[in-house]
Amino acid sequence: MALEPEKNFNPDMEFFVDMQRCIGCRACEAACAECETNGQETMIHVNYVDRAHSVQTTVQVCMHCEDPACANVCPADAIAKDSNGVVHSANTSRCIGCSNCVMACPFGVPKKMEAAELMMKCNLCYDRTSVGKKPMCATVCPSGALFYGTREEIRKMRPNSDPVNTFQFGAQTVHTKVNVMMPKGSTALRVH
Repeated sequence: MALEPEKNFNPDMEFFVDMQRCIGCRACEAACAECETNGQETMIHVNYVDRAHSVQTTVQVCMHCEDPACANVCPADAIAKDSNGVVHSANTSRCIGCSNCVMACPFGVPKKMEAAELMMKCNLCYDRTSVGKKPMCATVCPSGALFYGTREEIRKMRPNSDPVNTFQFGAQTVHTKVNVMMPKGSTALRVH
């Protein structure tokens, strides 16, 4: 199921996550929970990398896959990707709460909200981005771990990093709308 494009959505704007810059402040979670469409639930999650040995945290956000596994396994056709590449949370009138999407996502993003028997996940603050605004989490991140802008802007800001939006899970290659910033040269493709 495809949704209609929003005419004010700027296709040059992209979402970038720089895991090395996350300071674990959880401002992104608080801002996300403020969004009316989430029912005061956060759709972005801050996790510890190895809490027993480090204070390093990382941000988990929907990657908005080009070919979303969550939508592909949904038996109720409740999850849709629009023509702007945004994969939306489950349609409340269709979701049957089966959790197939939760199990299929290679990034472990969708969460089943047990009280509502509904899958919810980041929808790139579509209520904001569709009218030319930045996602809430990117507007409050004090360390710049979350950035919403153009590829040209991020390259100027992070000249020693490359945006990556292709990931390998075993034999499966996943292309995403969201980019992860990696140290320059660390992602060179290896040919076997």
